[in-house]
Amino acid sequence: MPALRRPFFLLGTLALAASAAAAPAAPDETSLIDWLEPQVADIAARQGFSRFEITPGRWPASLSRLAPCERAEYFLPPGMRGWGRASVGMRCLQGARWTVMLPVTVATWGPAWVAARALPAGAQLAAEDLQQQEVELTLEPAAPVGDVAGLEGRTLLRTVPAGQPLRLDMTRATPVVQAGDPVRLRVVGSGFQITSSGQALGSAGAGQSVRVRTEAGKVLSGVAREGRVVEIAL
Repeated sequence: MPALRRPFFLLGTLALAASAAAAPAAPDETSLIDWLEPQVADIAARQGFSRFEITPGRWPASLSRLAPCERAEYFLPPGMRGWGRASVGMRCLQGARWTVMLPVTVATWGPAWVAARALPAGAQLAAEDLQQQEVELTLEPAAPVGDVAGLEGRTLLRTVPAGQPLRLDMTRATPVVQAGDPVRLRVVGSGFQITSSGQALGSAGAGQSVRVRTEAGKVLSGVAREGRVVEIAL
């Protein structure tokens, strides 16, 4: 018998989820999904997922040999994140003493920025290189970038095919200063600001730390800014 699958859709931050159902006296796929749905829907709404699908896994044959139970309850084990491969617990509260773990898979979908076309390694990302699509997030090894501002201007570390969801670990910050560049030093203190010239001793993207040599030969650390500016806080 094929596993029962049930898709759920979320509108904005409101989950179309039923109230948690009471557990039967023995594990049952339908009641498990009815109970788990509002738990996952709450997580999905907070995480920004657009929809999810619950599929019970293969349950052990030993479930058929459980002692009769008059009343049982489902529960979530500590640390369950609410998506991907997981387990839901069920324990008998009256008539017997047993606890079982029931495997489930929760697939989730949500908006992500993907490559609008095949992009080569070394490409500096611009708005026209990206498009937003709904993707199955549980298939991704890490969370795709949800805010396009987090990708624009960054440099790809490898070739990316069209439609591939983009993650920060696929990119690096594009240097705004490179080793040897003449830079403008902006020294900022309490109530004052001094501007002078120097030379970058390394490469850095915007907001990254970089060492510089002042005209007097002193080596300082600052934060790289656009326009070959290094900001040094005192």
